[in-house]
Amino acid sequence: MATSLPIMCRSGSTSTPDMAFPDTWYARTAADRTRRPVLSGREEADVAIVGGGLAGLTTALELARAGLAVAVIEAEQVGFGASGRNGGLVSPAFAGGDAAIRARVGETEAQALHRLSIEGVERLRATIRDLEIDSAGLVPGLLSLRRFDRADDLKAHVDEFASLYGYELHYLDRAALEAHVSSPRYFHALHDPNAFHIHPLNLVRAIAVEIDRLGGRIFEGSPATGAHLSGPAKRIETAQGTIEAPRLVLATGGYTGRLVPRLKRAVLPIATYMMATEEAPELIAGAIRTSACLYDDRRAGDYYRLVQGGRRLLWGGRITTRAAAPAGIARELRREMLTAYPQLEGLKTELSWSGLMGYARHLMPQVGEMAPGIWHITAFGGHGLNTTAIAGKVLAEAILGESDRIGLFAPFGLDWAGGPAGLIAAQLTYWKLQIQDRWRERG
Repeated sequence: MATSLPIMCRSGSTSTPDMAFPDTWYARTAADRTRRPVLSGREEADVAIVGGGLAGLTTALELARAGLAVAVIEAEQVGFGASGRNGGLVSPAFAGGDAAIRARVGETEAQALHRLSIEGVERLRATIRDLEIDSAGLVPGLLSLRRFDRADDLKAHVDEFASLYGYELHYLDRAALEAHVSSPRYFHALHDPNAFHIHPLNLVRAIAVEIDRLGGRIFEGSPATGAHLSGPAKRIETAQGTIEAPRLVLATGGYTGRLVPRLKRAVLPIATYMMATEEAPELIAGAIRTSACLYDDRRAGDYYRLVQGGRRLLWGGRITTRAAAPAGIARELRREMLTAYPQLEGLKTELSWSGLMGYARHLMPQVGEMAPGIWHITAFGGHGLNTTAIAGKVLAEAILGESDRIGLFAPFGLDWAGGPAGLIAAQLTYWKLQIQDRWRERG
């Protein structure tokens, strides 16, 4: 029996990554290992994009489909950051919460934002279908689990979403939930059949392949070292080259550097953590019998899902504002897993990793035009892949002059995140939420 295991890397089930990625389950099982060139010399484009994650690439894809010449520069490799290391959940939601969003923008705009999030789910599903991204491994369904015995608000939530959005959710009591999981910690759940989960790194890299096919240019290993943004032609410099374009998109997320100080000041880099278990399908099936992704609805909760046809469990959670050793965090994640599923005590941890997400102080994405011809799309921590994808679509619409939907994000601007004090405040808030969650569970 193992309650605190060393991290092991087993051969046979997965391959050692040959890309310059952190060692994650996603990197080990990546379908595409294309290496793209470093930016060298002078390039011109209609739109230059800094950042090769889902936000930047979705924007690039939409613009390339419209016939614009796009050029993307990525400091590492496509999908290196949070876009390629996350939990893989796709469901309509914003990290800020419905009540906070309504308080800031009002009921009508809050509903419009939620409809946009729902649209993002369908758009991402359509992208996977239309580009035939089988390696994304789309699996339908999400269970939102509750760890205390109250359900009136859950039932009201089902009714509200059906009435406002025509969106289907199903309430599960403890008896119905038993068909999906065997746990002493969960009392109620909401099932979202429209949500799904995927292999996020394979998704992002497949989108990059389509951008290549459409004539877009993607340069890897090319961190931006300088920016000249005052003239009609925006110029981004790297160690070996430059890109000039009349329009620039900054899509750097949790790895935002000092290239544009205003953007750096507006984003908090928050670390989150995941672990992958060994392959043990029979043991896992004694606890989890659903292919849906799962998360508990605590404000500082965990998220997890089965992969490889139920043979392995991915488990994520925890945030820190300072880098922590993934192995140590994995032990904490493991304790959470065993609290929910004590029958998994013999399940070994095989791998753990971390990644930085970008968070804004107001807990909403930051999408807009910070100056003429200079656009930003960042701060998607905690929002789900669909929100990132639809924001890229909305930004492309704005650049193309097709819609003004980007205005929905205008109330959530590039507010100063607080610097070092903001990071301390974020960590204290997270710990406070953990304490509140524990009190709520105790009744």
